[in-house]
Amino acid sequence: MQANGAGQDRDSELSCRNGAQNGESSSTGAAHSNGLVSVTNNGNTVSNNNGVSAQPAANNSSSTADVKKKKRLSQSEEDVIRLIGQHLHDLGLNQTVDLLMQESGCRLEHPSATKFRNHVMEGEWDKAESDLNELKALMHSPSAIVVSGKQVVIYKSCRHHDDPCPTLLFSALSSFCLPVQRMKFLLLQQKYLEYLEDGKVLDALQVLRAELTPLKYNTERIHILSGYLMCSHTEDLRAKAEWEGKGMASRTKLLDRLQTYLPPSVMLPPRRLQTLLKQAVELQRERCLYHNTKLDSGLDSVSLLLDHACSRKQFPCYTQQILTEHCNEVWFCKFSNDGTKLATGSKDTTVIVWHVNVETQQLKLIKTLEGHAYGVSYLAWSPDDAYLIACGPDDCSELWLWNVQTGELRTKMSQSHEDSLTSVAWNPDGKRFVTGGQRGQFYQCDLDGNLLDSWEGVRVQCLWCLSDGRTVLASDTHQRIRGYNFEDLTDRNIVQEDHPIMSFTVSKNGRLALLNVATQGVHLWDLQDRVLVRKYQGVTQGFYTIHSCLGGHNEDFIASGSEDHKVYIWHRRSELPIAELTGHTRTVNCVSWNPVLPGLLASASDDGTVRIWGPAPFLDVQDGEVLDECCSMDS
Repeated sequence: MQANGAGQDRDSELSCRNGAQNGESSSTGAAHSNGLVSVTNNGNTVSNNNGVSAQPAANNSSSTADVKKKKRLSQSEEDVIRLIGQHLHDLGLNQTVDLLMQESGCRLEHPSATKFRNHVMEGEWDKAESDLNELKALMHSPSAIVVSGKQVVIYKSCRHHDDPCPTLLFSALSSFCLPVQRMKFLLLQQKYLEYLEDGKVLDALQVLRAELTPLKYNTERIHILSGYLMCSHTEDLRAKAEWEGKGMASRTKLLDRLQTYLPPSVMLPPRRLQTLLKQAVELQRERCLYHNTKLDSGLDSVSLLLDHACSRKQFPCYTQQILTEHCNEVWFCKFSNDGTKLATGSKDTTVIVWHVNVETQQLKLIKTLEGHAYGVSYLAWSPDDAYLIACGPDDCSELWLWNVQTGELRTKMSQSHEDSLTSVAWNPDGKRFVTGGQRGQFYQCDLDGNLLDSWEGVRVQCLWCLSDGRTVLASDTHQRIRGYNFEDLTDRNIVQEDHPIMSFTVSKNGRLALLNVATQGVHLWDLQDRVLVRKYQGVTQGFYTIHSCLGGHNEDFIASGSEDHKVYIWHRRSELPIAELTGHTRTVNCVSWNPVLPGLLASASDDGTVRIWGPAPFLDVQDGEVLDECCSMDS
């Protein structure tokens, strides 16, 4: 049966008809029975029916009767067949597509869409523009759009009334146009550029003046297009227009854009099956609690035959190394920005810098920085990892700035013996830093310790510099986090808690803040919307200063120490911990996730040790045996 044109009833157009031949012959080439233009295979043109005889054999009469008895396919079944057909066509398996469409009685796309596709790919712009008139009748929506003056009114049928109820949708701007007008503009733009590439400047000028300009659409773009008339070389035109040039590549890209304006019942969106598969894989990865590897947008790296599920043995919850060089409580630990070093600070007054072997993920002591009389409670790496700043506890008025490579003390800063400098944060430029404490000091200094600016009366608990280079976040004794701008000396409230904020850290993109709140635990805040996102359960948080962190690929995970001697790990979207790491014998003060190696985690404890956590060793053991020895996991 020959497929009907665009004027037929829509339901009958798009339904499956058993034994229907749904192609349409175009003036530019033979079309397959599935409605798509034929392609060459090894130099031979594939025939319209792809080698399948159009005359049914005599012994197929019973088969034909069986086909007639088949039940009508559901809409979802039709959709699946069309998706498979489109994918097979993209692979060049056109004979298979023809047989699939013939046996199922489905149509891959509307014949008018097929003509339009062929004319676009062959550069027959006048015919493609004429095809738009046929497609216009197929571009229906549930509501009728009426343009009146500068307002667009959508008339919908009310459920309880016979008369349509007008609903004002929006005020239309002068640039408002229907999808057909947008499609026509894209066609004419391609036509114009191809004329220019062919050296037909007069023809291109005629398109610009007589066809593009009268559309009165995207006038700014038309002005840009007119400038391309001055291009003397093809390479210059392609570069300025960011265009692939005349040929299949640019026309395929154009067709992909045009398809977005057509209903999927008329023409499927490009590579629709691949899009759905990618979405399914991405959703499975998002739901995987232990997924901690780089996301690959392609499908080649995954199997579509099994659901995605990461093994918990691949997660950093097994002790790989115990560092025992400190001889007293370890208060802080922090990986460098490049992930190649770890700095640890202790009550024993020393800072130890460790080298991280990227291959073996083993740590080795490379420097011990001494002289901190009060102990080291906080550390901050400079953006380029060249310097390390160390702060002490509440009664410490000094701050040390070390050259990490040489191990030399560059600056020892102290404004007053009455000061308390317990926290520090680097400006993104690496030339300035801010420091402060609970006695009301809040300074901005240079690398030599010179005071650049100060903010009076702010009792600082913790500091963080945002990437804009101007805003400094500071938690204070009023259970809040405020943003301070040292350029215009303005400040604003961002986070307000009901209990003291002991410490906080900020995500790489500056959107999220992770807080350790006294007696409450770990809270996640959205700094942009200024709302509490989630409270994480399990951790024991009193009035000790415990430092948590975000980590893993895309910072999907949260890790925190606890007063019950454990390290807790959560997936950012889950309030319950997915891992509880045991091994420390006293309070775990700080946890740091390697920013480059997502499978490496460090924790510092009052038991005087630093534990390095990583994936399970490559041993032939059962999960339970490893868990009993290294950690407990939430199933």
